[in-house]
Amino acid sequence: MTAVDTRTQTTVPSGRDDDDDRPVRRRRLGRPNWPLTILLAVASLTVLVPLYVTVAMAFKTSAQSVDGNALSLPAPFNPASFVEAWQLTRFPVSFSVSVGVAALTVVATLLLSSFASYAIVRNWHKRFFRFSFVYLLAAMFLPFPVIALPQIKLTAQLGLDNPIGVGILHAMFQLSFSVLLYSAYLRSIPVELEESARIDGASTWQIFWQIILPLLAPMNATVGIFAFLASWNDFMLPSLITADPTLQTLPVVQNIFQSKFGTNYNVAFASYLMAMAPTIIVYLFAQRWVISGVTQGAVKN
Repeated sequence: MTAVDTRTQTTVPSGRDDDDDRPVRRRRLGRPNWPLTILLAVASLTVLVPLYVTVAMAFKTSAQSVDGNALSLPAPFNPASFVEAWQLTRFPVSFSVSVGVAALTVVATLLLSSFASYAIVRNWHKRFFRFSFVYLLAAMFLPFPVIALPQIKLTAQLGLDNPIGVGILHAMFQLSFSVLLYSAYLRSIPVELEESARIDGASTWQIFWQIILPLLAPMNATVGIFAFLASWNDFMLPSLITADPTLQTLPVVQNIFQSKFGTNYNVAFASYLMAMAPTIIVYLFAQRWVISGVTQGAVKN
């Protein structure tokens, strides 16, 4: 009887303590973190304010765009800036060139980076593959101006001074960072999956395409987004490589709005907004895969 009473006395207070702590824990969880909230609000403003200025300036008249008040609302509302920007930049042509270059960059980056990363990670015990990984990472610290002139001469000699050459060079410059991301993610995929497939008679090529590549879907989205944004927004490489001015990408064509005598701000911002729209749309649809790929690649299962 005494033992029963002792157990009862020891268990009842502990249960009461848990019940008493639950409201406190709920209040702590529901309490807002004001420093973090303020920091996120300020960070959001650094993105939202320039975006608002871009939209507002695009719908202003030429007189309003130079009145010195960039935050004012357009009055009257002037959508004619988009028509003028469409004509001046030959938007359908330059947009198609940019889409083609970006698509070539994304496809080449995904294939080459995933191939190289899979070979490096699964052969890490060999010195050659470890050296290849370090060699690729070292290329991230090589500034583009150092190799700009050799790239221009090489593409001209090979007949690649066109959007195709620009897409290939974009993929090459994305290779280092993409291999870094893929390698971290591939280390989290169990090797037992491949060993089971090899027992069933699958080749290395079949294992990659049927097992590894589907598992790389989050990282494919992450690498694809980075490659697309880098290619779409690049100005220097297309302007140096592409010899035909009629086949330039949007960022290069938009340089016509800058002159030594002045800038037509409302037309320029209208053109910038049209060029910015595809990147915003693509990121909104793929952001959950981008976040998933980065976070999963940072943790080893």
